[in-house]
Amino acid sequence: MMNISDFQMKDIVNVSDGKRLGNVSDFDINVTTGKIQAVIINGSGKVLGFFGKEEEFVIPWRNIVKIGEDVILVRVQKNPDEISE
Repeated sequence: MMNISDFQMKDIVNVSDGKRLGNVSDFDINVTTGKIQAVIINGSGKVLGFFGKEEEFVIPWRNIVKIGEDVILVRVQKNPDEISE
């Protein structure tokens, strides 16, 4: 069993390119089944956390490769910085 706070402390790393994507900021949960559908990572849209809107990057649960002691490994083809709105 793992707490939400345990997830939020882990770094998320993309196994496709080895880049650190950030940390879990939220979850998308199916209220009917109670299962996690996706994890949400806050992007780097703010300057020093003050200006602008922080972008979110959604990673579907099926893209999680492994949840380790310190990191969550995911497989995504695009970096959050490369995704257009």
